[in-house]
Amino acid sequence: MIHPRIDELLENVDSRYAIVIVAAKRARQINNYHHQLGEGTFDDNPPPLVESRSKNYLTMALEEVAQGKLKYDYSKTKG
Repeated sequence: MIHPRIDELLENVDSRYAIVIVAAKRARQINNYHHQLGEGTFDDNPPPLVESRSKNYLTMALEEVAQGKLKYDYSKTKG
């Protein structure tokens, strides 16, 4: 079984497309955060916002979405 479930994710995000974009971007931030720990530098990448048993950054990001820890905003452009 996949955790978190898609219906849990859709409670906090308005589409499957948004889940993919938000989770991928956040997983990159978590990855960068962990790499910066080894280098001793701290830029704009916050640490994981949830306690996770998983070491997979994408899973951590999806758990953050499911728990409502991430907020996102996208603007629609006029075409």
